[in-house]
Amino acid sequence: MSLARILSRTQLGLAAPLVQVELHLGRGLPGFAIVGLPAPVVRESRERVRAALLNSGYEFPPGRITVNLAPVELSKQGGRFDLPIALGVLIASGQVPAPPRAFECYGELGLAGELRPVSGLFLAALHAGNPGHALIVPAANAEEVLMSGHSAAYGAASVREAAARLSGTASGAALRPRAIDGADPAAPPPPALSDVAGQWQAKRALIIAAAGAHSLLMVGPPGSGKSMLAARLPALLPPLSTPEALEVAAIASVCGLQLDAGRWTRRPFRAPHHTASAHAIVGGGPRIMPGEISLAHQGVLFLDELPEFDRRVLESLREPLESGAITVARVGSRLTLPAQFQLVAAMNPCACGYLGDPVQACRCTPAGIERYRQRISGPLLDRVDIRIEVPRVAVEDQVCALAPTIPASDPVSQVRSARERRLRASGTLSARLSVPQLRACCALPGASERLLRRASHQLGLSGRGVHRLLALGRTIADLAGSDLIEPPHLAEAMQLRRSLPGS
Repeated sequence: MSLARILSRTQLGLAAPLVQVELHLGRGLPGFAIVGLPAPVVRESRERVRAALLNSGYEFPPGRITVNLAPVELSKQGGRFDLPIALGVLIASGQVPAPPRAFECYGELGLAGELRPVSGLFLAALHAGNPGHALIVPAANAEEVLMSGHSAAYGAASVREAAARLSGTASGAALRPRAIDGADPAAPPPPALSDVAGQWQAKRALIIAAAGAHSLLMVGPPGSGKSMLAARLPALLPPLSTPEALEVAAIASVCGLQLDAGRWTRRPFRAPHHTASAHAIVGGGPRIMPGEISLAHQGVLFLDELPEFDRRVLESLREPLESGAITVARVGSRLTLPAQFQLVAAMNPCACGYLGDPVQACRCTPAGIERYRQRISGPLLDRVDIRIEVPRVAVEDQVCALAPTIPASDPVSQVRSARERRLRASGTLSARLSVPQLRACCALPGASERLLRRASHQLGLSGRGVHRLLALGRTIADLAGSDLIEPPHLAEAMQLRRSLPGS
């Protein structure tokens, strides 16, 4: 009887817990049992491992084989355990010597013994670097492992190559970590704000939203440029820092998305369709996975045709908009996923889309307009800092030769200066200031305080509404280079925090 242990990690949200693949080769009736709460796809690895070893020239040992995936209370998913189970069989049967150091092994096996890629290895490599474990991964996953900076990772194309690496008989050094210190200059640049003709108020609102990480709602008729404006917000935002880029890449890796070194420092831009379910947007499902709000972490989540989303989906955004995270609870598991995203939404003013349009008449009844707008709840709308109207573009602005453009570097430098100013003063951006921080940094002269009191009474602002108004005024003051929130700054913030435009 012999026992073998190989390390691996399960893909569970963003936790990547360590799993010991314990394999016991004993006497008795032949059998191959996998225990430790394996999913059906993990139980099916018995036949894949058997065929892969035989077709790779190894002997499949007789007798009873028991594979224990510890800890047993943690559900095991995916084909990543094929390779560690196969290597455990080879070690327990004496065909491969036990490794002198701790290895973590990942890979799905084909019937001929080839290794196929699996998802989430970027995150696994990050976790493996802490205890100093060496890695054996499929060759197709080598690129994302290199991007993690792990210094003892090896790629393998087959189970035979992986076994040679485990025993120390394979030639070749470890994969060299890829140093990524910025964006690839050859990568195409993101779309710039100067591409948009006209829409000066919307451009100003987009700059303010970028400077303070404020959420934004644009209301206007079809073809007015709402989607085009939203797609240009990431170009205004500063590049991701290294810790932020690692977080974003880890989430993308867990979800099986391709990592692109050329876009390493670019902030994510996610635009799910309005038919997406609540699980697709906020995360969860039978196998807990990050949703669109986590994929948009440190970036932009764009919801086009906002009233067409299911109301339950929209209401599920309220908590992460406040906290920057989402907690998904299931029987036996509870995960908190990062979701610090910047919400940008767009909608028509009514169902037909032409309420208030100077060219095309609206066909909706007052009751129909009210029903359409009631699809967005007051509590959700209260969490949206900026709400602007995006009207039809004037004919003279549609002709590119007649439309003046904003210099490409001007809004970017404005946003960068304002963000740096606020980060130096408060350590966080205006939209994320807590109540004590707001009190400390939102100094109001007497005229501004009187204006705020009068607006609060006349507009019936909630406590959150007052706080969001102050945060918005703080961003506008930072763009102007002012330490105080002057009456013009506060007045502009009030104009940007109207009720639904067009009402």
